[in-house]
Amino acid sequence: MAKYEVKQTAVSQILSDVRSDKIAIPELQRPFVWKSSQVRDLVDSLYNGYPVGYLITWQSVGAKLKGGGTAKHQQILIDGQQRVTALRAAVAGQPVVGDRYQKRRIAVAFNPLTEEFATRTPAISNSPQWIDDISEFFSATSQMTFLRRYLDRNPGVDEVQVEKAIAHLAGIEHAQVGVISLDDDLDVETVAEIFVRINAKGVPLSSADFVMSKIATYGDEGRNLRKLIDYFCHLTVSGHAFDDISQNDEEFAGSPHLAKIKWLKDQSDELFQPKYTDVIRIAGLVGFDRGKAGAIVSELSGLDPETRKVDEERIPDAYERLSNALDKLVSKTHLERFVMMIKSAGFIDASMIGSKNALNFVYALYLRLRDNDQFSEGERARIVKRWFVLTLLTGRAVGSFESTWETDLRRIKEMGADEYLRALEESELGEGFWEVTLLHELVSPSKRSPAFQVYLAARVSKGGRGFLSKSVNVSQMIEGHGDLHHIVPKNHLIKNGYPKQWDYNQIANFALTETPINVAIKDHPPKEYMSWVQDQISTGKLRIGEITDQADLADNLRENAIPDFIGEVSAQNYPEFLEARRKLMAAMIREFYEGL
Repeated sequence: MAKYEVKQTAVSQILSDVRSDKIAIPELQRPFVWKSSQVRDLVDSLYNGYPVGYLITWQSVGAKLKGGGTAKHQQILIDGQQRVTALRAAVAGQPVVGDRYQKRRIAVAFNPLTEEFATRTPAISNSPQWIDDISEFFSATSQMTFLRRYLDRNPGVDEVQVEKAIAHLAGIEHAQVGVISLDDDLDVETVAEIFVRINAKGVPLSSADFVMSKIATYGDEGRNLRKLIDYFCHLTVSGHAFDDISQNDEEFAGSPHLAKIKWLKDQSDELFQPKYTDVIRIAGLVGFDRGKAGAIVSELSGLDPETRKVDEERIPDAYERLSNALDKLVSKTHLERFVMMIKSAGFIDASMIGSKNALNFVYALYLRLRDNDQFSEGERARIVKRWFVLTLLTGRAVGSFESTWETDLRRIKEMGADEYLRALEESELGEGFWEVTLLHELVSPSKRSPAFQVYLAARVSKGGRGFLSKSVNVSQMIEGHGDLHHIVPKNHLIKNGYPKQWDYNQIANFALTETPINVAIKDHPPKEYMSWVQDQISTGKLRIGEITDQADLADNLRENAIPDFIGEVSAQNYPEFLEARRKLMAAMIREFYEGL
């Protein structure tokens, strides 16, 4: 059974459908990413009858139209947005949004004598042989009058050639473009699969793209909610863009949403910089108890989960819930307090958080807990921090994590967040995890390993120093992007029977170390360089680091989870060293978690 319809549609009809809102282009309020030369090439292809690819539309139920009406069958343009925007710019003369959110024109010029297209330049505008903006030709009251004026400016030219070229130019409006219309009863996952299969570029389209497209169909309110998401994500990275947005997007500046994100203008924290996919997931969890993007589209479409039928009366409430969820999400108070919680758990730098999904869920959890007067802020912080670390250690944010999230929310409603967290800890963080599973997770060469990142957070939380450092702590090294160095040097291991990265790059062989200390160590095994440390403790003459006290050295080794036989370690007993250190690291992680 066909899941879509393919038809040929004239360029003029496509532009008319966009003007009348029959086809919605969600991207219109985003910066136009095509170069002017690409717009010119698209027009040239249409002029010469070359294929320009298919447009893909998907039906939207309950979309708001200009004038306040509701569309029963509005089509959302989910592929071809840049091409249609380019046609609107070149043929219809409509402005596009620049990279600073200002409106700008892209004018394509045409030379009837050479049948060339070009991006308009001052030289072209001053040349009588060029039509310096073809949109003026297409909008002219009479194209014949336009032709006569051109011939008057260029006496002596081959009139037949010019007339032929002008007629050919006029034919662009009637050029046929393939449009693939996807059935309105298809779910988001099926639409995404079809998109990938029929899109020659093979560019994946995420489920969040559909949610963003769906949001934008709900009239002015929907467009501004979508912009709120886009601008929030952009400003968390580039706060300086606020003035561009406020000055150049009059529609959004006139909405109440601009004030909600103004605070990002002056913030520079990099720990949590969500993309729109992350915002959609968080908003879905907060507003709808749903983790899957498809479920959010269903909510915004008015689909009754019990009858599986569309009830358009449900749509306004769904958008209000989305709006409320976004208000909570972008709140300065909420986000700054949440980031402070994560940092207080030792995760002080974005490089330490390998799972954005884990961060997304616990932010949604925190926002939901704020609506529950049962918990104090301190209790919320404890739940959030523990849940975050548990999620990282157990991999609850990988695989089918959306389903896991929805299950978690149901259990939280049934049992309460605190009680359900204890149940998770009993089932997933028992003795078997701490004594077996975690040790296995530490057998890895990946510095991005969640277990290793939690270990680093534990080090930060305890305020520990770098390996063999007297005063420089781990927090300073991480924030200053300090280096991880081999405890047993790489070259020493390669020369002595461990030539593979898997062996010498084991995370149990890494420690945050000051560069001068690492340079002093060079290729010498611990058996040698630890003897130097002992010598400087005896003599006070510094050779490696600044530690000159035996008790201080013992403290430093304990802080770094280094086994006490480090002074005897070389390639010969390297496996025993790794095993011993993993146990110390696991013990440190456990103590850290239980102290959260």
